[in-house]
Amino acid sequence: MERTFNRGEHLFLRWMVFTIGLIIMAVGIALMIRAELGSAPWDVLHVGLHYQIGLTVGTWSIMIGVMIITLTSILEKEWPQVGGIVNMLTLGIFIDIFLFFLSTPESLVLKFVMLIAGIIFIAYGIGIYIAPQLGAGPRDSLMIAIHKKTGWKIARVRGLMEITVLLLGWLFGGPVFIGTLIYCFGIGQIVGIAMPQCQQVVYRMIKRGDQNENFYKGSVRTDHYDGVSEKIR
Repeated sequence: MERTFNRGEHLFLRWMVFTIGLIIMAVGIALMIRAELGSAPWDVLHVGLHYQIGLTVGTWSIMIGVMIITLTSILEKEWPQVGGIVNMLTLGIFIDIFLFFLSTPESLVLKFVMLIAGIIFIAYGIGIYIAPQLGAGPRDSLMIAIHKKTGWKIARVRGLMEITVLLLGWLFGGPVFIGTLIYCFGIGQIVGIAMPQCQQVVYRMIKRGDQNENFYKGSVRTDHYDGVSEKIR
């Protein structure tokens, strides 16, 4: 049984939780990058562009996000959603902040610890930012738009997007290594654990004291930055 918020309900608290989730995601992304054992596909592209052209990784995250939001708006023929814009800006800004303060450890063991911690942070950041139900990130919005236009299955669209981005990032010299494989095969499982936990905690926190809880029966598609899509029933 899925709990949901009304459209204008508890907006301040929901936006606060949404932003905190994105900041936690940014910590995870920065940890993975600083571990130097391979990054998530989109971050492989951002880091590769940073290596070849300059500008910061966070700046490239924002610039790619702008291009994606623009393309999605053209395909959908509607204005971008606020949640997608906040997602793009928050991630980019805080990725750079955390990259500035974090450094790469010399020990291989500590690098693996940093890598695994980064993946866990990303998974729980996803769970927290999805829980307030304020919209999908830019990349998932594009995925949905392409799905609508082509009729292709979501899995096929997402797979093609991730492979294309990963290849481009690799060509630009982005960090593709064992951590990339661990992320690709492990993130879905971890998000599957984190998502229901975060939804329950966030809902109870925001709705505490409210006796008129609303319940929504059915599944909710969770769209987020790295493309993991789960259905919570």
